[in-house]
Amino acid sequence: QVRLVESGGGLVQPGGSLRRSCAASGFTFSTYHMNWYRQAPGKERELVATITSIGGRTNYADSVKGRFTISRANTKNMVYLQMNSVKPEDTAVYYCNTVRAGISYWGQGTQVTVSS
Repeated sequence: QVRLVESGGGLVQPGGSLRRSCAASGFTFSTYHMNWYRQAPGKERELVATITSIGGRTNYADSVKGRFTISRANTKNMVYLQMNSVKPEDTAVYYCNTVRAGISYWGQGTQVTVSS
């Protein structure tokens, strides 16, 4: 079955950096787009970044453009989110996601807190 397992969350100071990782299994990873979402307290879940299966084209929410970088390692079935110059408003639970045959699959979600 499809499984997405995230790691790399935690506490980081404003202006700092953090890298999120997501290990995928149970599907042909290289053929699927991968996404990172986040959900802050009291807010709806929002799409942060997307990377395509072929060519690795990326797209970002305006709020993180120029600060976050999504990447993938198809040989390792891994997707990453490099978070630089983080701000307190980046505080949220971050989720790895993919859609396969019309079904959306989610990682367990891990907390990222930006605070001094």
